[in-house]
Amino acid sequence: MDWGNIFSQAITQGLGVQAVIFALAAIGLNVHFGYTGLLNFGQAGFLAVAAYGLGVTIVFLGLPLWIGIIVGIVAAVLLALLLGLPTLRLRADYLAIVTIAAAEIIRLLVRSVTFREIFGGSDGLNKFADEFYELSPYSQPLKMGPIDLSANDLWVVTIGWLLVAACCVLVFLLMRAPWGRVIKAIREDEDAVRSLGKNVYFYKMQSLILGGVLGCFGGFVAAVAFQSVQPDFFATDLTFFAYAVLILGGAGRVLGPVLGAIVFWFLLVFIDGALAGAVQDGTISFIRSDQVGQVRYWILGASLMLLMIYRPQGILGDKKELALDAR
Repeated sequence: MDWGNIFSQAITQGLGVQAVIFALAAIGLNVHFGYTGLLNFGQAGFLAVAAYGLGVTIVFLGLPLWIGIIVGIVAAVLLALLLGLPTLRLRADYLAIVTIAAAEIIRLLVRSVTFREIFGGSDGLNKFADEFYELSPYSQPLKMGPIDLSANDLWVVTIGWLLVAACCVLVFLLMRAPWGRVIKAIREDEDAVRSLGKNVYFYKMQSLILGGVLGCFGGFVAAVAFQSVQPDFFATDLTFFAYAVLILGGAGRVLGPVLGAIVFWFLLVFIDGALAGAVQDGTISFIRSDQVGQVRYWILGASLMLLMIYRPQGILGDKKELALDAR
């Protein structure tokens, strides 16, 4: 078994495009769930409207990349308003139901034959990010120790981690400002905050919009990295993976989503490579090579269960500050 190659692939993926996408998605969820206590089960919808906003603007309307980014951000804001206006005055479970349903509606809408001319149907939209790659200063791949990235991936990862850093700085500053103290108080006891004269509904709406916009940058990164926007990429499991990343790293912590994304994708790829190698050389004989993908999720899921039992606050979380109780 080539442990060096397995470790190299795991490190590359732990710092690569997928980790960036899920770090951005989880940063948005951290604002929603970790700091405000909002149960958003439709984060995939925010990534989808951003990615399709970018793709449709370039492919269907023939407009520049930067306009597509603006369109995607506006679409994420409108989605947050659409979801929040009827639900944020109600219990947390209503928001959870509405968001998960809305994300599936968006996915099925862009997948439908009716709007195939605009959204590309099940094939999605392809080859629209050339303008982004023309800005790349890299002409050679990066091969440094265990890290191995192509020139295009290196450009995406550079911009992606810069976005992650900018989002983390923004969250850090906001959570230490009066606004951040209010939304953390809402997480703990919104009735007490309301008794102090604060408009809880207004603060929740702001948090929903902010987290949606931060998360939607993950949709932009996915769109340009894959040069494609496919509806099934934005299925419900994207949101649940983002929650796994957030809980692993530690909800209510600025760097929790970042560390969670790196560790999650490192472990997922490392377990997959180790299992595939063990099956191939006969060390493990009770599973087939085509079952490795399923078994790796079992192992990772069991590991997350143990984490929730013995350290429910996550790697960086503080159990005294945050319990997993969204009210």
